[in-house]
Amino acid sequence: MIVRVPKRVPRPKPLRWKEKKGPKCIAMATIAGAAIVADDAIDLALRGGQRMRAQFSSSCPALDYYSGFYILPTDDGQICADRDVIRTRSGGQCEIQRFRILVPRD
Repeated sequence: MIVRVPKRVPRPKPLRWKEKKGPKCIAMATIAGAAIVADDAIDLALRGGQRMRAQFSSSCPALDYYSGFYILPTDDGQICADRDVIRTRSGGQCEIQRFRILVPRD
């Protein structure tokens, strides 16, 4: 699966998110889009409107350079924390440490 992410574009009024404990794994088929939010995290937009943050075990600055990343398919169709990695288009790897559910702040 190849996910292309547009470069960061300023928004008029950014949403503020609150993080909650997330699942260990996410079904790859539910990923509808992604946004690079920091050197150590990406936000995933899931089918159905839910948002999830994938936090890396360390910084992954190469994600922003090529504006995208790869997720290799797994036998179980899941992407899991402490198991799977995001591959940058420049050839690097970023290990997913955990997933966090994002909910809008009041």
